[in-house]
Formats: sequence, C-alpha cells, structure tokens
Amino acid sequence: MHKWNTAVRRGLVSGATSSVLSTVMLAALGQKEVGSLCAPTNVISRWIHGDKAARQSGPSMRYTVPGYLIHHASATFWAILFERYAGSRLDRKAPAGLLSASAATAACAAFADYRLTPRRMRPGYEKHLSTSSLVMVYASFALGLAAGAALVRRR
Repeated sequence: MHKWNTAVRRGLVSGATSSVLSTVMLAALGQKEVGSLCAPTNVISRWIHGDKAARQSGPSMRYTVPGYLIHHASATFWAILFERYAGSRLDRKAPAGLLSASAATAACAAFADYRLTPRRMRPGYEKHLSTSSLVMVYASFALGLAAGAALVRRR
C-alpha cells in the first residue's frame, strides 16, 4: 500500500505538469492548424456532449472546462501508473532514465487512446490536429511527466 500512496502523491504532481504542458501544446497547435486555441481541448468533452464538441472552437464553460478536466484526469491516471511502476527505479540524477520511462508511458497512453479505446471515448484530437502534431502533444506529455517526476524527487 505504501508504494501506491507514494505513487499517488507523486502522480498528482507529474500529472499536473504533464497536463499543463500538453494542454499548452494542444492550444499552440490548435491555433496554428485550425485557428483556435480551444478546439483541441473542447473536443475532449465529446465524452459528455458527443460529436457536437468537435465543432466548438471558442472557449466555453460547457466544452473547454470539462475537456480540460477530462484531459487532466487522464494525465493524472497515467502519471500515477508511471510513478507506481517506474518511479522507484527513477533517479533525478539520471535524466536519460527519467526521459525514457516518461516517453514509454506517453507511448502507452497514445496506444491506449487510439488503439484500445472505443472511438467514442478517444480524445478526438485528430479531428483538429495532424498526425505530426499528435506526436508533439504526446511528446510534451512525456516531457511534463519527466519534469514533474524530477520536481518531486528534488526534495
């Protein structure tokens, strides 16, 4: 149980950093590719609002807030798993191990999001972003995991 408590505590931090960093990337790429900072985050709320969420481009309490909260919860879920299964072997003095573990976690998240998850429950980023942009989003997620993990190990 101790390992799970540590993983949750650390995962809350690395989940937050990965969520924020990947959301910033989603916004930047959304602005570049479809002219909207919020469209890639809004589409995530299709879990609640269906495909109508993919047509929302502006910021809103109805689409942007739930989209971000779902994204944040997902990032935190993956961060807790990352911390539970890789965390005990990570050393902040060995950034290569930290980066490779976070990259592997992001790859697993992408695989789960787009190969294992039913279409209706996928994030939906592909409705607004190119494949190369999706790679950048998941890479920023990995960097956020690594940054958060390094931060909690700094103490």
